Amino acid sequence: MTKVKERTMHIVFLVAACMSILAVAMICLFMFANGVPAIRQIGFVNFIFGKTWMPGANKFGIFPMIIGSIYVTAGAIIIGVPIGLLCAVFMAKFCPPKLHKIMKPAVDLLAGIPSIVYGLFGMILFMTKLGWGLSLLSGAFTLAIMVLPVIMRTTEEALLAVPKSYREGSFGLGAGKLRTVFKVVLPSAVPGILSGVILATGRIVGETAALIYTAGSVPRIAKNLFSSTRTLSIHMYLLSKEGLHTDQAYATAVVLLVFVVLINFASDAIAKKMSAKTEKDR
Repeated sequence: MTKVKERTMHIVFLVAACMSILAVAMICLFMFANGVPAIRQIGFVNFIFGKTWMPGANKFGIFPMIIGSIYVTAGAIIIGVPIGLLCAVFMAKFCPPKLHKIMKPAVDLLAGIPSIVYGLFGMILFMTKLGWGLSLLSGAFTLAIMVLPVIMRTTEEALLAVPKSYREGSFGLGAGKLRTVFKVVLPSAVPGILSGVILATGRIVGETAALIYTAGSVPRIAKNLFSSTRTLSIHMYLLSKEGLHTDQAYATAVVLLVFVVLINFASDAIAKKMSAKTEKDR
């Protein structure tokens, strides 16, 4: 009877995995089938490196949107990762049990809030109250707050997964708790921490609702932190909404998919390299 249950669960898990892979493959194939011909029609170089977006003159270039996506993603990661990392360290190693019982559900609740709510919050706080307006800085801070729960939860789990023997060995050599956390535990948890950063980056790159109200939708490269800009996801949304340049929207989706894949591969390579270095140092 036990073997029958194991085989049944194995089949269920296999079917679920195949369905997930099939869904992702269908979405990618659909986007590439519609987007690649549009890129060929416009011209790869003109489409990727063109700095103007003038549909009436048949000049389609998404270079400003690519740079805008890089700026917003980098800004949100630079702001959000250190804060999320420190909060996770506090929750995992220094937080009193009673406070941890309050903070953990609160972080989970923040992770489930719709992105448009974060966008409205960012609009009220950064754009209106602080006077930053529709700017790159407003968008970066809003997205940093939005991905904080993801970074905090994954980092906390990575820290708790580090074997106790590492900490005991560090304490046995005379190191204090703070030194043990930052010199022994954190380096060992780097792969798990980077997994959270990858998840946060994927959500940032594909975010639309929060950025429309904070970063704006001006199709140009931001000159400074207080300039408005447009990301690839916003650009794709606006083109789809207008309904006049659907082919270019599909083409933008292809570039966005490739952008996300490249970020994931780069992050995974960095995680493996750092993990190998940590193992070598031991």
